[in-house]
This record gives sequence, structure tokens and C-alpha cells, in this order.
Amino acid sequence: MTQSMKKLIGTIAILLFVIAYALVVMALAQPVLRDANGFTQFLFYLLAGVSWVVPILPLIKWMESR
Repeated sequence: MTQSMKKLIGTIAILLFVIAYALVVMALAQPVLRDANGFTQFLFYLLAGVSWVVPILPLIKWMESR
């Protein structure tokens, strides 16, 4: 498989994953953070905002491999 094809497939997969991940986080945030204070909300969104990178790392490594 060519490098450009890997990058195209990886880019589409990343976009689909991030969209699905954001929808799941929003759905979870509604009941979990309903009565939470501002600091708890901040921590939740900070963790959720950084956590999407972990499952994507193997895909990025695959995209960059030759």
C-alpha cells in the first residue's frame, strides 16, 4: 500500500473516530456533569479532550510506517 493511500485512509478514520468520540463524550457529559461544579466540568473536559489521542496513536504510527 502506498504512503499516500495510508494517509488518506488514516485521515478519514481519524475524522470519523473524532466525530464519534465527541458525540459519546457529549452524551456522557449530560448526566454526569448535570450538578457538577465548574472545576469538575473543567477536569472532565480536559481529560476527555486529551484522551482521544491514546487510541489514535497506533493508527498514526501505521500511517507513517513505510
